[in-house]
Amino acid sequence: MPVLRFYRTPCQSGDDVSATKKVSSLLPAVSVDSVKTEFCLYVEVVDEKVLTKADRAKLEWILSTPFEQDKLASLSYLPDIHDTEGEFLIEIGPRLNFSTAFSTNAVSMCHSVGLADITRIEYSTIYYIKIDTSKAGGDTPLKTADVESTLVEGLHDPMTQCRYLSPISCFDLQVKPETVYEVDVIGEGQAALEKVNSDLGLAFDAWDLDYYTKLFKEEVKRNPTNVECFDLAQSNSEHCRHWFFKGRIVVDGQECSDSLFSMIMKTQEQSNPNNVIKFNDNSSAIKGFPVHLVYPEETSVPSRFVAKDDITRHILLTAETHNFPTGVAPFPGATTGTGGRIRDVHSTGTGAHVVAGTAGYCFGNLRIPGYSQPWEDDSFIYPNNFAKPLHIAIEASNGASDYGNKFGEPLLAGFARSCGLMLPGGERREWIKPVMFSGGLGSLDHIHVSKEEAKPGMEVVKVGGPVYRIGVGGGAASSIQVQGDNTSELDFGAVQRGDAEMEQKVNRVIRACIERGTENPIRSIHDQGAGGNGNVLKEIVDPAGAIIRADDFKLGDPTISIMELWGAEYQESNALLIRETDKELLARIGRREKCDVSFVGTVTGDGVIKLENFSHSTKSDEPDIKRSCPDHHSLYPVDLELKHVLGSMPRKVFKLTRIPSILESLELPDNLQVMEALHRVLRLPAVASKRYLTNKVDRSVTGLVAQQQCVGPLHTPLADVAVTALSHFDKVGGATAIGEQPIKGLVDPKCGARMSVGEALTNLVFALVTDLKDVKCSGNWMWAAKLPGEGVRLFDACQAMCDVMQQLGVAVDGGKDSLSMAARVQEDTVKAPGSLVVSTYVGCPDISATVTPDLKCPGGKGVILYVEMGSGHHRLGGSALAQCYKQIGDRSPDLDKPEQFSQAFNITQQLIRGHLLTAGHDVSDGGLVTCLLEMAFAGNCGLDVDIPSGEDTDTFIDVLFAEELGLVLEVSEKNVTEVVAAYREKNIPCHKLGHSLGESTQPKIMVKYNNRLVLENKMADLRDIWEETSFHLERLQTNPQCVEQEALGLKTRTAPPYHLTFDPSEMPADILNNGVVDGMEPKKPKVAVIREEGSNGDREMVAALYLAGFEVWDVNMQDLCTGAISLEQFRGVVFVGGFSYADVLGSSKGWAATCLFNSKVRSQLDAFRTRPDTFSLGVCNGCQLMALLGWVAPLDDYTEETHNQGLYLDHNESGRYESRFPTVKILPSPAIMLQGMEGSVIGIWIAHGEGRFVFKNNSIHDSHKSKHLLPMAFVDDLGNPTMKYPLNPNGSPDGTCAVCSEDGRHLAMMPHPERCVLPWQWPWMPQEWKGTTATSPWLRMFQNAHNWCLQN
Repeated sequence: MPVLRFYRTPCQSGDDVSATKKVSSLLPAVSVDSVKTEFCLYVEVVDEKVLTKADRAKLEWILSTPFEQDKLASLSYLPDIHDTEGEFLIEIGPRLNFSTAFSTNAVSMCHSVGLADITRIEYSTIYYIKIDTSKAGGDTPLKTADVESTLVEGLHDPMTQCRYLSPISCFDLQVKPETVYEVDVIGEGQAALEKVNSDLGLAFDAWDLDYYTKLFKEEVKRNPTNVECFDLAQSNSEHCRHWFFKGRIVVDGQECSDSLFSMIMKTQEQSNPNNVIKFNDNSSAIKGFPVHLVYPEETSVPSRFVAKDDITRHILLTAETHNFPTGVAPFPGATTGTGGRIRDVHSTGTGAHVVAGTAGYCFGNLRIPGYSQPWEDDSFIYPNNFAKPLHIAIEASNGASDYGNKFGEPLLAGFARSCGLMLPGGERREWIKPVMFSGGLGSLDHIHVSKEEAKPGMEVVKVGGPVYRIGVGGGAASSIQVQGDNTSELDFGAVQRGDAEMEQKVNRVIRACIERGTENPIRSIHDQGAGGNGNVLKEIVDPAGAIIRADDFKLGDPTISIMELWGAEYQESNALLIRETDKELLARIGRREKCDVSFVGTVTGDGVIKLENFSHSTKSDEPDIKRSCPDHHSLYPVDLELKHVLGSMPRKVFKLTRIPSILESLELPDNLQVMEALHRVLRLPAVASKRYLTNKVDRSVTGLVAQQQCVGPLHTPLADVAVTALSHFDKVGGATAIGEQPIKGLVDPKCGARMSVGEALTNLVFALVTDLKDVKCSGNWMWAAKLPGEGVRLFDACQAMCDVMQQLGVAVDGGKDSLSMAARVQEDTVKAPGSLVVSTYVGCPDISATVTPDLKCPGGKGVILYVEMGSGHHRLGGSALAQCYKQIGDRSPDLDKPEQFSQAFNITQQLIRGHLLTAGHDVSDGGLVTCLLEMAFAGNCGLDVDIPSGEDTDTFIDVLFAEELGLVLEVSEKNVTEVVAAYREKNIPCHKLGHSLGESTQPKIMVKYNNRLVLENKMADLRDIWEETSFHLERLQTNPQCVEQEALGLKTRTAPPYHLTFDPSEMPADILNNGVVDGMEPKKPKVAVIREEGSNGDREMVAALYLAGFEVWDVNMQDLCTGAISLEQFRGVVFVGGFSYADVLGSSKGWAATCLFNSKVRSQLDAFRTRPDTFSLGVCNGCQLMALLGWVAPLDDYTEETHNQGLYLDHNESGRYESRFPTVKILPSPAIMLQGMEGSVIGIWIAHGEGRFVFKNNSIHDSHKSKHLLPMAFVDDLGNPTMKYPLNPNGSPDGTCAVCSEDGRHLAMMPHPERCVLPWQWPWMPQEWKGTTATSPWLRMFQNAHNWCLQN
């Protein structure tokens, strides 16, 4: 099919500047004269002739940038080069073996406006680079070929991109599909399996080869096909089957009585029996709470929301890792890891709700250019088949963040850790193969807990994206014992792509099903992950069996082979079982949500999984061909009894030998001072600020977030625990916290495991929970378990974890393992530190009671207490201090006294319940002194403490930097006696250390040890050190000028000047009356919450409107396109936030295209807008839409061709997505929703990547300013509109963040008031505001709209 080319320059605003910096960094010895960039958009059409002039105009509007239509052309804007010295033209684009997620969304946009003949759109970036060869530095002559090679290598990701030496003329792939063939096990025995194992990269070990040889020769008595061998390798890989944890463990010749899995299950025996799901589903779940909810009355059509008060929502958690794919391609690896874990959540029971995510990253030494650190070893070599640690730290977190942002899942907690050490025995330990951890909280309605077993006649359904040649063999590839032992081609085959937009559509289909309550059509649901269709479809129909029809799958690539269909791990796809009678209902829901629903098979009941080949690939239609005949294999490439694949298989035996650790005592510099140590410790990634992670992830979407990472008046990333609500209308919910201590595990794996449990619980303790014994955990293990000595270390760690959990009364109810955590580096094997990540979760009876680490300085001066939860030791083994001096030491902290620990946990809970604590933080990485400093950093205040001495042999360095378990608390002076007595009554040491000090322009830190001053410094200077690593990482992923502004501004920041000009507790009279007139039924004005493909902020908007008294309706754009509903009945419409069509080609472009070019939709919207009794609100993506449509800031003179747009929301000045809680001032305006709020200065959530207001010309801006049509602005700490970053997070002129129509009926704003209508949704507010009102000031906006409807 022909491919059209369109060129757009520059790629986006500021790209030429950033590209110049990038090229200059790649060529430090060369003078770079200029760099120019452009996109080349490749558009595949069925036939170029079918595009009419009108069609082409639509396409060019979609592809162009607003106000820059003249910068889109069919010819390149860049100069030609003809072997000119010092000039380079380099085009970088995606590998073309499968359509990108960009293409999927761009094509969907085109189809939504009737451009059905467009089948694929990809884009490349073209760089024109000119260097001055006369100014090349160094003595070596400049070689053009070397420069070009350096540029190409530095400008692309080799796993997902390639250089185009000439423009693309066709997307057709010259792929010869893998044919189905027999593997001659009967004739050649094990040798035949060994060959296919090598050819296909199956990761069979000696046990597998022996077992499957016997299986086919002695039981099945026929040869397997290559597809069946591939299937077995994926489905029964270590990655999928967890052979090690379920196997027989023999240590030094002595078989252990329990498997690791048995040990883990026994933790349940001492814990409260509150699990509703454990060990047998995609997630685990515990008992939740009865809640008030609103659901659509009918989910397959547009309908109103109605109250549901008879539902108990349980709390669920899942966690997994995606290490190998993230190591080879960090961004897509992390996106698909996040996507897979999200599918685990919504595939629990018969469908569950996604609530929030967590993330963690372990990587090697960062070696940031220009920022070398003393613990990093410059002699270490890194392999080419893995991304470098710095690239992983940035791009893996970018990938996970981007996916969650677009899907609409807030990310609320996590960790980041680096390690690259040479141990005393000469062994290098480093995360060359990284850890990419993804966890998630969800909720599950009580009637949807249990899956139904497969029954004959049930339909087997695939929901989601089409089949692509993606992630082929990922399960086996991730199970290779040492990464790097397989070929790079097979590594590439395991690379995946994530499409958050498609995932979201799948989620909406599932949500529509489960919100039908008892009429949920889903009988069973399973997520597609490792092993692809072969794994998910076998497992969902086990043990009944099914026939699966290849012809009924939707293919994204017509060249897909049957083996690829069966084994590819393409993402965003789930399997369902439904009754035949529910087919039409499910299909109708799929059509409404624009999500493919394919009925691919039927449950048979014969216990056999049979895959029917593509009709074009079969050789015979004879129904009676014998099973051993090759023609039968061609017809049915998979034809296996499920008992042979998924049934009970012999446990593998693992013979392990204990290898003693070589340890040396910690040797620190003589006369080491606290400040010298802090200069290192505060910069270590595990200790340092995580600002580079938190500000790019959405932390507010859903409106169910009660506690996220950032705390205090300056929103410092320091929270210990994440807390979410189960409903917008109740204050019950769940909490999760994480613990992981792998460096301590290098000293002693038992200590490392126990400390991981301890850290998780000392983080969790600051949320009010139901009971310690209600706490359940996911245990995730990342270990090189099959290498010498490591299996025993894992066994010891697991045994220690289980023992201490039983003593504490907490339990594991799920988890995953990744046991190939090693990489080949030349001739060496570099093992990662063995890691256990403990993710706790539990119910919260009051989500608003959480205690945060930021010091509040009650009355200007709080009291600081230190609660010891250890044994009085001060051991530095495995500490941040030791690591900063390239050591691990020989004595690790430990959870020595579980009973005392439990008592301390329970007492802290009592104090939280009694509102006696104003702040609290756990002692962890960096020790006691770091804990104290972090609390002061977050509180933006001073500190004066005196720390008592430890044991006789302890130095002040030991006491200050030991990472023994403990808590630091802040209490008011009046409560000190009661709090201290509560701990001491149970013989738990509780020391009064000193005071937090507020009300100072330059707060100071004073730390004494036994009354001897050991640290005195300005708090801001110490905080700068703590922030420095993060800011260096920020400079590599965002506009460096913005980073400099934030870093400098942080030194002088003060608490925001919140001020209200109205009383939020007072409601307008008509609302208070609820519209009741003369005893008649209350008036509930109807408002339509309109969402598009990719919108993700609809449910929090529904809640805000419902709280204000509206009758709220669920309406999507498909409803308007099909004429399923008219807007005539509505008084208001709200365009919600999100990423319509993933915001490819510009924010809200696809949504606006549907509104502008679909005549049915356009006429409805135009009629609604001009009716004088209507109002509209657009938030975030909805604001971008209203600007594109001209509903706000319209042109004075326009034509049908130019449209009515006078305002465009461009990329943020920072060049990236921003999630923050800035301060805004409400300005005088005619906006009906903001009446009576003028002059108020309050905080509000923002979450966007394209929020910078750009007016088409100055006259539009000046006119709107003079007419007071810009009703809201970002302000500084003095309450004045600002352009300073990050107080103004997007760079809009005058701090503008909202715009309204002249009559005030239409309001568009980038911030999210719907995520702030309840006090517990705010990340920070002044202490004196807390508890004063049940609603937040932002609810007044929605009450105003309701009141206006009643009055008009």
